[in-house]
Amino acid sequence: MLTNKNPAKNQKALSRGSARELVFQAIYASDSGGSSSSDTLTRFFSDQGFVGENTKFARRLIDGISKNQPAIDSKIVKFASAFPLEAMSPVDKAILRLAVYELLFDNLENDTTPTGVAINEAVKIAKKFGSESSGRFINGVLGGIVRDEDS
Repeated sequence: MLTNKNPAKNQKALSRGSARELVFQAIYASDSGGSSSSDTLTRFFSDQGFVGENTKFARRLIDGISKNQPAIDSKIVKFASAFPLEAMSPVDKAILRLAVYELLFDNLENDTTPTGVAINEAVKIAKKFGSESSGRFINGVLGGIVRDEDS
């Protein structure tokens, strides 16, 4: 039996974009009846050997989304009024929770994600994991939220 004598060799850095994808997947899994999103994220890190600063970024996103979910959901409901939250695609809902948190609540000094980056990353995830119309839907909802915040 072969064993890896250097476990650090299996560790890999996580990009911010990949961190967001893992957070989205953890939220989706939790909403679908899996374990908590935080536990799921921990399992992803362990299973895939992710380490580094962006694991802290992903953890901050998961924790913040959990703490602020009622306020996040109320923003989503306000700007996606044609789609009740309980009837919304689980993929779109998870992406919106992530993006709304990042846009409105994750405003730590010196580490705030620019608005355009947060929206572009959410649309990218929507195009990768959602339906054909998910990218447009996510972009429209987030655009409405940003315009409202700016007024």
